[in-house]
Amino acid sequence: MSTRFLAIFALILACACPLARAQDAAAPFDGELQRLAEILGGLHYLRGICGSNEGNKWRSEMQALIDAETPSGERRTRMIAGFNRGYNGFQQTYRSCTPAATVAIRRYIEEGSKISRDLTARYAN
Repeated sequence: MSTRFLAIFALILACACPLARAQDAAAPFDGELQRLAEILGGLHYLRGICGSNEGNKWRSEMQALIDAETPSGERRTRMIAGFNRGYNGFQQTYRSCTPAATVAIRRYIEEGSKISRDLTARYAN
């Protein structure tokens, strides 16, 4: 499922880039992007404590999202804050991998995939 999420994520990046760059103000999909950033932050933390050996995979995905969107000012700040909120929220709750953490990972991957699909369907040319 992770591969499918990444493929959909890559597609949304490719489709959303021109629209996001065209307007420096808030984009209509900023709320979904902020949620996706939060999910990436949560996955970065949870996959690390659950021994996935992915290194900075989810942080790199967040960087790719920022690079594709090229947000400035407040948009950039909100996206980074979303990632940090996702990471810090789970860091405060989980110190080791538990069955609940594994469920959270699965749910976040599913939610991230859904957001990616919805954004692609709504904003792709």
